[in-house]
Amino acid sequence: MTVSGPLSILLGITGITRDTVFSSPRYAYRFDLTTWGWIHLVVGVALFLIGLGVLLGKSWARAAGIVAAAISVIAQFMFIPYYPVWSVIVMAFDLLIVWGLSRSFHPAAVGGR
Repeated sequence: MTVSGPLSILLGITGITRDTVFSSPRYAYRFDLTTWGWIHLVVGVALFLIGLGVLLGKSWARAAGIVAAAISVIAQFMFIPYYPVWSVIVMAFDLLIVWGLSRSFHPAAVGGR
């Protein structure tokens, strides 16, 4: 999450400041590129902050991380027509986050028993 978040933040900043970097196709979920920039910026900040919570072992962070990564997957999926390679790579990171956080974790198993 501390990798996927900054990637979304960078995409968001680029979308807000230089939206001419992306192509503007016509498709059903068409938003202004500045709007997409704000969406990715907010999702990226949320991912990064929740990722810090996961690293600190906060109990709320696992469920929040799954939700935030799932939202990021949806946002990246809808952004594919604008910047496909970047979106697919970030989607892969997000799916790994969902998979990793949804696996059961038993603190006693970490001790090597």
